[in-house]
Amino acid sequence: MKEIINYIEQNKERFMNELLDFLRIPSISSVPENKPDVLKAADWLSNNIKSVGINDVTIYPTAGHPIVYAQYLDAGESAQTILVYGHYDVQPVDPLELWDSSPFEPVIKNGKIFARGTADDKGQLFMHIKSVEAWLRTMGKLPVNVKFLVEGEEECGSNNLDIFIEEHAELLKCDTVIVSDTEWFAPGLPSICYSLRGLSYVEVTVTGPNRDLHSGTFGGGVDNPLNVLCWLVSQLKDSYGRITIPRFYDNVLNLTKEERDGFKELPFNLEEYCKDLDVSEVYGENGYTTLERVWARPTLDLNGIVGGYTGEGAKTILPSKATAKISMRLVPHQTHTEISEKITKYLKQLAPPTVKLEVNVLHGGNPILVSRDSDGVKAAIEALKEAFGVNPVFMREGGSIPIVALFDSVLHAPTVLMGMGLPSDNIHSPNENYSIDNFYGGIKASAIFFDKIK
Repeated sequence: MKEIINYIEQNKERFMNELLDFLRIPSISSVPENKPDVLKAADWLSNNIKSVGINDVTIYPTAGHPIVYAQYLDAGESAQTILVYGHYDVQPVDPLELWDSSPFEPVIKNGKIFARGTADDKGQLFMHIKSVEAWLRTMGKLPVNVKFLVEGEEECGSNNLDIFIEEHAELLKCDTVIVSDTEWFAPGLPSICYSLRGLSYVEVTVTGPNRDLHSGTFGGGVDNPLNVLCWLVSQLKDSYGRITIPRFYDNVLNLTKEERDGFKELPFNLEEYCKDLDVSEVYGENGYTTLERVWARPTLDLNGIVGGYTGEGAKTILPSKATAKISMRLVPHQTHTEISEKITKYLKQLAPPTVKLEVNVLHGGNPILVSRDSDGVKAAIEALKEAFGVNPVFMREGGSIPIVALFDSVLHAPTVLMGMGLPSDNIHSPNENYSIDNFYGGIKASAIFFDKIK
């Protein structure tokens, strides 16, 4: 491994410059105006993978944004095959005025790279591409077969990736999937995530009269859709933080005593947590700690609500329509279809006959719980320890990577969640950033992983 590590050290500046070029492409998948940029990012990624020595690279069109697939199979049939998953699309940048620098003009300061997509997920994906380069340029070959599956729709629901995986299961056949789209528990503490929450995301629309009405002329005689919607949302949780949807908790997998004890050993400081968020107290389901609530308990949150007049000054109306977006984070063994059906049924039961109610399921994904004893996880433990000089810890994450569940059900391959992000990376927020040390250390960890998994 010495030659490989030396190669990484000697090429740090070039690796960084290439990443900065990648970050300059505004590949926002959810904004139609950025579709040419998404295509540009796919082309850039394809060319960069070819430049490291993998010639078998294909850009597959989908009904949405394209998928970049690459494979190196020269290690032979007897060698392990690793599928690296990532995404080249990024979140929107709003609110732009809260950025300290241009989101797509990367800035390096205080040991971090600031730009949209740094940690989520261009920087983390790019680590694996550069580790493959280090192997091929120094050793001439890899000890394992490697496949790259990189999508352009992760930030807008991965609407076409599941279809691609099901239709190309043989092409994607592998022994282990590695995903670097998660974070460490704290700076200096390498972490392996073993569970992700799932997601059910719905849009609720309440419609009343056929037009906006004068609140003086009609107020008190016609039900107000915005009032009704607010009342409906208020009925979805009780004062103890419990979700009130009937049978919502039926399939929830409870934490083990070993897991709860493990969480207590992690260096979590509640006072610092509140200070960082500028809140006086935490909130959540009674009977659980903050880490347990955000990692291993289901949630229901109102993400946005629209209705009536929101401009300057006063406009006294009863709005004709009001809409809310609601997300529910799910835990093993809940499913997004089950939960979407339950909230739809409950809201329809609650809605008064004075309005019309529509529930539209926007997207969803199932939670994942991976084995901590797989060959891939064991290799990741060794790789992180060698690359960073610290024994890694196990943790869960509250976020979702819906496609991971499909790797298990379709490819029947265990997943290793070996992310290099940090809690302070501001993913999905202004001033997203990524630790330079974690970027370079991640390249080394990836290269070591390929050696340990063989």
